[in-house]
Amino acid sequence: MNQWLDRIQCPEDLKKLDISEMKQLCKELRRFLLRSVSKTGGHLASNLGVVELTVALEYCFDLPRDQIVWDVGHQAYIHKMLTGRKKDFAALRQLDGLSGFPKPHESVYDAFAAGHSSTSISAALGLAKARDLQHRKNHVIAVIGDGSMTGGLAYEALNNAGREKTNLIVILNDNQMSIDTNVGAMSKHLNALRTSNQYQDIKTCFKHVLDTVPIVGKPTYAILEKIRDSAKIVLLGGAVFEGMGFKYIGPVDGHDLPELIDLFQNVKQMQGPLLIHVKTEKGKGYPYAEERPWDYHGVGAFNLRTGEPLAKSSKPSWSAVFGKKIVEIAKQNPKVVGITAAMCSGTGFDDFRKKFPKRFFDVAIAEQHGATFAAGLASQGMVPVMAVYSSFLQRAYDQLIHDVCMENLHVVFAIDRAGVVGADGETHQGVFDLSYLRHIPNMTVLSPKNGWELEQMLEYAVNVCTGPVAVRYPRGTASESFAAYQTPVETGKAEWIAKGEEIAILAEGHMLDFAYGAVEKLRADGKNPSLVNMRFLTPLDEEMLLEVAKHSQYVITIEDNVRDGGFGSAVLERYSDRGVLVHVKNIAFPKKYIEQGKQEELYARYGLDAEGIYCTIKQILGE
Repeated sequence: MNQWLDRIQCPEDLKKLDISEMKQLCKELRRFLLRSVSKTGGHLASNLGVVELTVALEYCFDLPRDQIVWDVGHQAYIHKMLTGRKKDFAALRQLDGLSGFPKPHESVYDAFAAGHSSTSISAALGLAKARDLQHRKNHVIAVIGDGSMTGGLAYEALNNAGREKTNLIVILNDNQMSIDTNVGAMSKHLNALRTSNQYQDIKTCFKHVLDTVPIVGKPTYAILEKIRDSAKIVLLGGAVFEGMGFKYIGPVDGHDLPELIDLFQNVKQMQGPLLIHVKTEKGKGYPYAEERPWDYHGVGAFNLRTGEPLAKSSKPSWSAVFGKKIVEIAKQNPKVVGITAAMCSGTGFDDFRKKFPKRFFDVAIAEQHGATFAAGLASQGMVPVMAVYSSFLQRAYDQLIHDVCMENLHVVFAIDRAGVVGADGETHQGVFDLSYLRHIPNMTVLSPKNGWELEQMLEYAVNVCTGPVAVRYPRGTASESFAAYQTPVETGKAEWIAKGEEIAILAEGHMLDFAYGAVEKLRADGKNPSLVNMRFLTPLDEEMLLEVAKHSQYVITIEDNVRDGGFGSAVLERYSDRGVLVHVKNIAFPKKYIEQGKQEELYARYGLDAEGIYCTIKQILGE
């Protein structure tokens, strides 16, 4: 029984509670969060850490008139519970269920959509300037984690906001974590802020003076305030934010609900851009998450009592295959260096980091910098391997073109989570990388059918290829299918799986599994289709395409990408260039943002599983 949580349908209901009741509500929120996420999976540790912060914000401010922009957005579960969506948590991140991120179309209380990091201050500033132009008087608050403060976009926004001098509240949620432990100069700076006893002593002294002097006139107060601010800048390096035009407040205990409420009530009266530095503990209230917050950042369903995942696979993931192979390659090639953007464990780089600490670089949440940093390394003869999720590489698009590919530098991009990733939904689906990579001059793009082929492609990418090269592979357990097909990887060469007639299916990467399922169904109908593992998405094997067209009336392309500009489009272009007349059907995701759901559910919904491919081919045949 949730004595207080069940009474909260909107933030206005919070205002009916006193402090003791809200403290009990915080306990109920953590308990409900743990029970829900243990069943559905989701982002746990970050939400456990912002319970008091979220309650205080929604108690003090007037939502939805006042607007909160959540950076990344995965820490907005408590916000969703307090804005009428607690009843929907049984379907959190499920197909057609409650999103794990803020979605304005889901609720008027979600001020701005989010999914990637470092965007909140820019978006909030846009909301604030629109408010000014429309002569409204509401508050705009951006809540950004310290991990997101490593992204360059955050500083571009701070610089702009300080210059605009409009009313804007930025809350820096400082929990020393992004997904892996934070790294870099800003993290060290925040640690200094966090641990400075000198500044805390000065704050206490300042408060004591104001409390003990019966009447403090404006001149005296102004002098004391200048002394306080000067001490803050000298002792803490607060000039980082103050120099950008922000008034810095903090550090503040993010789990002290009365202190947070007093603070927010006061800052509502202040003018100009404010930055409030709040210290929280990621995973607070659940011992396993407190001890290992990185393990409980994003979780599947788990045993609440033991903390152990309910679904375990004895087979290696694609990320694990990458991680093991890149260590083997680096042992033989001393020029190989590893780069990650705050995703060491997620991309499988843990072992590499331990074995080659001087050759491993975590650039934090800064994919743009990571790509150009890799280009600099490559220009001096090193072989950088940058492991990055497909949807996060989108942020480095200019650097891919301008710094890596234009100079034809040997940078290897290991693109993890390519294709649909599932429950994280639209912002995380990696269904655009084939489209945004294949048209860039000098770029080579490969896609493996199974774990063995991923290893071979990594060997090729590091030790054979001499220019920019990307190897894309999906989320989940690495396929072990087609173990008998071990053709050596040669530049631009596809692989025959089966030679047939009338129908030819050309598949990229792990989609070969679904394609083969369709082939078996067609064989049961008396058909004899060809099946090709394309391997290289650019350059395409044009000899194979011509050979296929000689023996086929219908050519079907299968890809884990949007159709527009993808692998299938490239096939059509090549046939058009050669004047080849053949019926081509591209089976891919439509040009839309693919919703959340299990991977297998999404493949089935969009006709990309074996049954869907088979039915499409039967329609083409008029059967």
